[in-house]
Amino acid sequence: MPTDLPSGRERPRFSGLPTFMRLPELDRVRAEHQPVEWCIYGVPFDGGTTYHPGARFGPRAVRDASQYVKPCSPELGIDLAQRFSMADAGDSPVAAYSCSDNVGLVQDFASGLGDQDLTRLLAIGGDHSIALANLRVAWQRAGRPSSGLPLIHIDAHLDTVDVIWGERYGHGSFLIRAIEEGVVDPKRTLSLGVRGPLNTLKDLDFGREAGITVVGMSRWVEDRASVAAIIQEFRARLGDDECYLTLDIDACDPSCAPGTGTPVSGGFSAAELFLALRWLAGIRLAGADVVEVCPSRDPQGITALLAAQAAFQILCIDAAAHPE
Repeated sequence: MPTDLPSGRERPRFSGLPTFMRLPELDRVRAEHQPVEWCIYGVPFDGGTTYHPGARFGPRAVRDASQYVKPCSPELGIDLAQRFSMADAGDSPVAAYSCSDNVGLVQDFASGLGDQDLTRLLAIGGDHSIALANLRVAWQRAGRPSSGLPLIHIDAHLDTVDVIWGERYGHGSFLIRAIEEGVVDPKRTLSLGVRGPLNTLKDLDFGREAGITVVGMSRWVEDRASVAAIIQEFRARLGDDECYLTLDIDACDPSCAPGTGTPVSGGFSAAELFLALRWLAGIRLAGADVVEVCPSRDPQGITALLAAQAAFQILCIDAAAHPE
C-alpha cells in the first residue's frame, strides 16, 4: 500500500512539521484505519555513551535533514512511497538516567506501534544502546525464532564488551546482551566496518568465538571482491528468513560523518556505505535502526544528512524484497 507524501514541487520541503521524510504521523494513519508496513520512531537517549555525549538530539537532527530525502532510488528502481505504507510515530519516552530502565521503556513503547502482524520498526537514535529494545520487539514480531534473528551489523566497533564502568547496557554492550538473550543468532551475524585501534587484542574474541562473521574495514579496502563474496554467502545462509539491520554512523569515516560520539578514522565513505547497503538489497528485514548521530559535533549537518539518506537506503533494502 502506498504512502501519501506531499510533493516537493507543490509544497516546499522547508515547510510543515519535520516528520521523517515528511511521512504522515502515525496517529493520522491510524485515524484513517490504514495499515502501516514501516513505522519510524526516534529514541532521544545517550545515557550509554562512553565518549562525546549529545546523541540524544540525533532523532531531531535526522528528521530535519530528511526533509530533502526523496522517495525514489534510481539505482534500485524503487519508489519507496509506492512500495510501502509508512508513518512517523514520534519519539519514544526515555529513562534518561538509566540504560537498563531505558531499554525496557523503549521496548514497551515500540511494542505498541502499528499492527503487530504487519509493521516493522525503524528506530532512529540515540546511542547504540537503544538497538537492544528495537531488536527485542523485532524478534517478538518475527515469531520469537528459537535461534534468534540474523543480524547485519555495520559499525566501527563490534559492541560485544561485557561491562563498561559497571554498566552492562551501554552502547558498547548491546550486541553481547542481544546474543545472551537469544534475540540475535551470532552464527548468522555479519559485521561490517570494524577497525582499530582497540583497547586490547582480545576485544573481538567474544564475537568470533560466538560465530559472528567479522569483516574488518581493512578487508573492504584491500580485497573488496572477497567482501562481496562473503555477503553473497551470508545471503545464501539467510534464505527467506527475516534479518535485522543496525547501522552505527561511526562506521563511516569522520571526514563524512564527524557528528558522532566515538569517531574512528579509516571508515566507509558515504558512497561506499550506500554501495554496501545496495549489495544487501532484497534481504527481508524484520526491523532496523540508525544510531549515534551527535548534532553538537556536526556543525554543517552532514552526518545527519548521511544518516537520513542511509535510513532511506535501508528501507529500500526491504522494498527490493517486496516487489510490486
